[in-house]
Amino acid sequence: YLKQRATGIVPTQAAPLPGKPKEIKIIGVRRIIAERMSAAKREIPHFAYVEEIDITELEALRQHLNSKIEDKSRRLTLLPFLGKALIKALGEFPQCNVTHDKDRNVLLQHEAVHIGVATQSNDGLKVPVVRHAQAQPLHKLADAMRDAAESARNGTAKKDELSGSTITITSLGKLGGIASTPVINAPEVAIIGVNRAIERPVVLNGQVTVRLMMNLSSSFDHRFVDGYDAAAMIQRIKEMLEHPATIFLNGT
Repeated sequence: YLKQRATGIVPTQAAPLPGKPKEIKIIGVRRIIAERMSAAKREIPHFAYVEEIDITELEALRQHLNSKIEDKSRRLTLLPFLGKALIKALGEFPQCNVTHDKDRNVLLQHEAVHIGVATQSNDGLKVPVVRHAQAQPLHKLADAMRDAAESARNGTAKKDELSGSTITITSLGKLGGIASTPVINAPEVAIIGVNRAIERPVVLNGQVTVRLMMNLSSSFDHRFVDGYDAAAMIQRIKEMLEHPATIFLNGT
């Protein structure tokens, strides 16, 4: 110590130890989310299904359509294409466009498709609803999805705009990872999860080539949707996304 004092070198002070943990009360929206998630996992036997999709052609179509849209804020993401494919697939698998009324022990099979768009906000996860999505062309569906997500993020969504969906799409965007196991948005019986799109080498027509690949990670209520039907619906969506022209054709 005397040597350090003589040379003017001040001994390094040890960093203070962390104090007590900060208490954060689980209230408001966060409490509601926690209760609903717990109930969904406790009461619903989830059947998870992951499928790999080649979206190279879909991305080419998306970029082509976006090149004709001057307003960058209205350019298309992948979600409205998935929404259109999902709507078409539900026509063949109506048992997935269902809500469960557990109080009356009945299933409500809907003709209309009200798509929930799972959205992360400062208050937690919210699911604004695009109503009658089946009646909207691609660009209007894209605008409706974008507006719904934005209203949830900025807190302007009304209570009735955050309920009434018949099936939900959830996406983490660039954070989407390889696969996920989304929790069903009760009282629905299915949720479609979108993972990150990434270029990877794949074998196509006997040759190794680079393709843009993306996984769909979906969950189904196994009480009411058989595994075969769940897989078949995702395979139908895969077929349309890999051949995007078929999304817009009738009778295919």
